[in-house]
Amino acid sequence: MKEISITEIGGIRIGQTEDTSAGTGCTVFIAENGMRAGLDVRGGGPASRESQLLNPLMAAREIHGIVLAGGSAFGLDAAGGVMQYLEERGIGFDVGVTRVPLVAQSDIFDLTVGDVHVRPTHDMGYRAAENAMENPNYRDGNYGAGCGATVGKILGMEYAMKTGIGSYAMQLHDLRIGAVVVVNALGDIFDWKTGKQVAGLLNEDRTGIRRTKDCMMASSRPSENKFTGNTTLAVVMTNACFEKAQLCKIAGMAHDGYARSIHPVHTTADGDSIYAVSTGSVPADQDLVGMLAADAVSEAILRAVSAAEPAYGFPSARSLLHA
Repeated sequence: MKEISITEIGGIRIGQTEDTSAGTGCTVFIAENGMRAGLDVRGGGPASRESQLLNPLMAAREIHGIVLAGGSAFGLDAAGGVMQYLEERGIGFDVGVTRVPLVAQSDIFDLTVGDVHVRPTHDMGYRAAENAMENPNYRDGNYGAGCGATVGKILGMEYAMKTGIGSYAMQLHDLRIGAVVVVNALGDIFDWKTGKQVAGLLNEDRTGIRRTKDCMMASSRPSENKFTGNTTLAVVMTNACFEKAQLCKIAGMAHDGYARSIHPVHTTADGDSIYAVSTGSVPADQDLVGMLAADAVSEAILRAVSAAEPAYGFPSARSLLHA
């Protein structure tokens, strides 16, 4: 098995745009020929659009785009811009009088990072779609939906750390699997191979990190405010051939990657969601792909942490390491 670039999966173009001054952005995944997709939501507070399209009981076999963005529910307007861009180019489900692009979206809460009144908009979604199709510009770090991503928020934003968006992809024979993850968790981040904490709740003087679990266990009383805007989002991609029901299961297995790398995870204060998409025709074992998808998610989480730059007053793992 070898590591490959996330752009080598095939069939999907990725574009990003962000407003760095406001601390928000969006990342768009486009399959102009359609992609089969499933979704598994484990967190208690998702902000999403068109998620029911991915229910195996729904009629649509394929979708054309996925948007990951900031802005919480306010940012869901970005999908409209993606739809406009795709409709203008004749991409979508043919309804006779036009083509309707099927675009799903999930958002993180980043309103406490930059400018609370600036969120991903219709125009931002349009520009990200334009980038995806005409100038694919995916990068790990403080880009796209990862622009305003942070972790370690149990005690409020004063003790949070900057993270971002990360990716990892692999190839086994002719099978390709990859993941893009926006890391914006309530809890801490751990290296899934060593168990070492690499990001999360800052200590009192903000020079190092401590464990969210220890802070939560100091009192068993209900927390009045867990900063309910968190959420880790992922898109798992493969060139294997699967249908929606199988992809929903693969997305569920990929959540093991969250569980290995984020603690606590899937809380009422998070909207943790994973999309799994299939763009190819390679025959593959569903359970093998689900297992490797979890590995890709865990590794992408680490890449998001290591690629993040300090911003908006929040240190990153990179800046703490070199402090």
